[in-house]
Amino acid sequence: MSPSEAQPEPADSTAPSEGGTSAPAPSPAPAPAPARSSWVVVTALSAAQFVMVLDSTVMNVSISQVVEDLDTTVSAMQAAITFYTLTMAALMLVGAKLGDVWGRLRAFVIGAIIYAIGSLTTALSPNIVVLFTGWSVVEGVGAVLVIPAIAALIADNYEGRARVTAYAMIGAASGAAVAAGPLIGGFLTTYASWRYVFIGEVVVMAVVVLFSRRIVDRHEPAKLRIDPLSVLLSSVGLIAIVLGMLQSKTWGWIVPLDSPEINGVPIEPLGISLTTWLILVGGVLLGWFAHRQRRLIETGREAFLDVSLLRIDRLRSGLSALGAQYAVTAGLFFMVPVYLQMTLGLDALQTGIRIFPLSVSLIVFSFAGTRLSRVWSPRRIVRIGQVVLVGAALLLLASVDEELRQVAFSVGMFIAGAALGLLASQLGNVNMSSVGPEKSSEVGGMQGVFQNLGSSLGTALIGSVLIGALATSFATGVAASDLPSDVREAVAEATSGGVELVPASTVQGIGEDAGLSSADAEELSETYRQAQLGSLRVAFVGLIGIALLALLFSRGIPDVVEGSAKGAGRRKQGSSDDERDAVDDADLDTVEERP
Repeated sequence: MSPSEAQPEPADSTAPSEGGTSAPAPSPAPAPAPARSSWVVVTALSAAQFVMVLDSTVMNVSISQVVEDLDTTVSAMQAAITFYTLTMAALMLVGAKLGDVWGRLRAFVIGAIIYAIGSLTTALSPNIVVLFTGWSVVEGVGAVLVIPAIAALIADNYEGRARVTAYAMIGAASGAAVAAGPLIGGFLTTYASWRYVFIGEVVVMAVVVLFSRRIVDRHEPAKLRIDPLSVLLSSVGLIAIVLGMLQSKTWGWIVPLDSPEINGVPIEPLGISLTTWLILVGGVLLGWFAHRQRRLIETGREAFLDVSLLRIDRLRSGLSALGAQYAVTAGLFFMVPVYLQMTLGLDALQTGIRIFPLSVSLIVFSFAGTRLSRVWSPRRIVRIGQVVLVGAALLLLASVDEELRQVAFSVGMFIAGAALGLLASQLGNVNMSSVGPEKSSEVGGMQGVFQNLGSSLGTALIGSVLIGALATSFATGVAASDLPSDVREAVAEATSGGVELVPASTVQGIGEDAGLSSADAEELSETYRQAQLGSLRVAFVGLIGIALLALLFSRGIPDVVEGSAKGAGRRKQGSSDDERDAVDDADLDTVEERP
């Protein structure tokens, strides 16, 4: 016995014709034998996925120590974080295409090596320029080669229910990294140095490369011509949209707030925020990109991305649900540290400990979801996860108070992790099983794009709601306070263009430095603290809205239990994934490797 994936059943003797009816298949060539992979393969791929996601979460909680060590500024660090996101947004589709040209495994190994070089450069960086180069650029380039290849290599190495479990492990690794990042980063930042995180990444990626010889790549490298205009349109379009979203908290969505300036002149064409213009320009460029791909196909040339894949209902729904999941996750992990650190004054390690229940339940329910798929359809499991996520957000909303309601908060985080685990157990397999092996790298790249866009949108929307509500609530609270009139007027003027998110405990010192009496500074600090609590509640309501909206995206996810008679009937009608892969109902623990 071996934990290898099941062998596929013999292919049907009929194949769907263009009109959707079945026609005899003319002597099909034997299908390539499926890979016989132990769980070492998915463990190595999951480790790579964990590192990719862990990286940015650790950097977010380590900003203050990095600023001190490198003698730089918070603004410079935020720019590095933003550019890391932009690098992946711009090059994710390019990385997926290079996987087709070089071979998925080769692209994975090259990307892992590049990523390790970037991590080592970051760990040894003496200044912000070197850190920017190693982390924002080199690591970003490595990541765009690794992430699409992971999804494609899972499809190459596992079949049937083993594949479902493998994708669940990848999803669990992503979610666990998001939740464990603050704990790992907080611990090392508190007791050692942030540099050890990146040294650890070098070690992990070295081990991953070592075990990559166990990974099977069934995709032959293709001699493809990559269209330069397509690369330019997709890269610049995605950069514009993601940058606009990320900067919306500062620049405003439509009405300009703190606009960027050139020679003292704010950049706000026609009096409209630069955010709006960037998103519009990005949308136009991506529309042009889609049009060009169709034209390339019509004229018999190689398209950079087969945009017709988005007409596949299950793939479109799966990608949309994945993007919504990442939007909710990013929004949640924007708000929770704000509440625990900015409002309650906890440090990074204490914050990580309180988030830890989410990590545990996410991993547990990722595997539970694969077991449930024996009796429930992917759509039912996904929708249960989405509804449970709404319930978790409601419970977390109820726990927001001046003193942490520990039990309610811990239960809420545990339930949120359970919901994310159920989603992780299904969405990767839904997406990748929507297409044939030759398109798996493209879909892997599309998954990376939707994850990136979802995370950026979630952070932007929730951040904008939080900061907007904070400015309004703080200004209203100060206006209704007993503070001197000149103080009330000064605060009203200062908050007219928004308010900066700072720890509530520092506001009193800021007030005293500005010349306020101790009593007035204390009242100002308490007003700001209450405004933070109020804005967090408003932001949680916004998060609940996004989670409810996500239910609309699951309509096209298959409502058929894998391996059921109904599902078999649909296979004969031409479901693209089921034509390719036979569904094995055997227990994963007793799958036998065939010679």
